[in-house]
Amino acid sequence: MRFLDLTLSSPAEQLAADEALLVDRENGGGGPLLRIWEPAVRFVVLGYANRAGREVNLDSCRLHRIAVYRRTSGGGAVVQGPGCLNFSLILPIDADPRFASAGGANSVIMHRNAEALQPIVRGRIEVSGFSDLSIASRKFSGNAQRRLQSYLLFHGCVLLDFDFALLDSLLPMPSREPDYRRGRPHGDFLCNLHVSPGEVVSALRKAWGADVEERTAPLEEIGRLARERYADPSWTFK
Repeated sequence: MRFLDLTLSSPAEQLAADEALLVDRENGGGGPLLRIWEPAVRFVVLGYANRAGREVNLDSCRLHRIAVYRRTSGGGAVVQGPGCLNFSLILPIDADPRFASAGGANSVIMHRNAEALQPIVRGRIEVSGFSDLSIASRKFSGNAQRRLQSYLLFHGCVLLDFDFALLDSLLPMPSREPDYRRGRPHGDFLCNLHVSPGEVVSALRKAWGADVEERTAPLEEIGRLARERYADPSWTFK
């Protein structure tokens, strides 16, 4: 597997990169890939099927000058920002028979990530809810998936030292929540790992055998997607 440390200058480009890399792999541009990136500013990301007015407090986002974007994978709305570490796994679907279904891929990938991170954290990591990793029933990683014919994208965020102060203002309670949440507000439901980004990156690289550096990325396509889709309000607020 190849490893790509690629943090771009805008949230739209960050989201576009995952799509561009997935499509590139689908079209024969390379094998499995692990990408890492870290956001420099706070922003909100909707899941593909989310209704913006239901899942996000748009008035609060405007008040705090926090931009809203939409990704192409499923799941719920999240707030990104400094203190988050994001990973993207782009994997061939035929690499594991369990990848034939979204649920099977979720289970395999989340259990491997849990095993990878367990040695560097305090508390027992559990695979919880739809696609979460948690410790003592508090979520520290949410994940989502997009599937093409031959490759899948599985990406997620690991909370390291994220400031939860504005979460309850920016995001109402989600329309769909896992049973283990038990109606808790965001600040009581989430937790930080309080480990360094380097420790998480090293653990994930080892777990996935991502020991070959990727030296190139489809930057032109990333820029096009960022302009024409991810930075376009008609996409975000469709």
